[in-house]
Amino acid sequence: MTYEMDIAGLKRQLPLCKVSDDLYIGAFVMFGDVEITVHCAAELLKRAPEYDYIIAPEAKAIPLLYEMARQSGADKYFLARKGAKAYMSGVFEVAVKSITTMSIQKLVIDTADAELIKGKRMLIVDDVISTGESLRAMEELVTRAGGTVAGRMAVLAEGDAQKRHDIICLAPLPLFNPDGTVKE
Repeated sequence: MTYEMDIAGLKRQLPLCKVSDDLYIGAFVMFGDVEITVHCAAELLKRAPEYDYIIAPEAKAIPLLYEMARQSGADKYFLARKGAKAYMSGVFEVAVKSITTMSIQKLVIDTADAELIKGKRMLIVDDVISTGESLRAMEELVTRAGGTVAGRMAVLAEGDAQKRHDIICLAPLPLFNPDGTVKE
């Protein structure tokens, strides 16, 4: 089963994936799709509030994060990793549980990045915002580092995230029943 999406003028067939016995989601994956990545980055930048830096959670938002930074001429962007890495000099860490992850994850930035974020307006971007848990964790990381959230953006807003007025997105993504029909 698939669902056809129009994402700011580009059409894509999203495979429907089972999350539970009564819930399926449309799988939006930017990896490998250069056209959609470049297009979505440009469209989000048109709608972006003023900001100093962009930050995104690992991993599916990485191509979008990079492309938005490249198109805007930024020389720096930030990635919240899913775990501490050996090269990190210290960490700010927040727990998160998203709809597509089976267990609790962590989002981490190192203290060197936190120093650069301090006092800056941060634009949080992601590929899809659904439950808002990754977004909440990103907001906490930015705040703990001393930055302010300038805006929240995603390519798609799924489920209840569609009702949020604090998220700028390119298109709504419905949730689905097991038979592929849109949940009401």
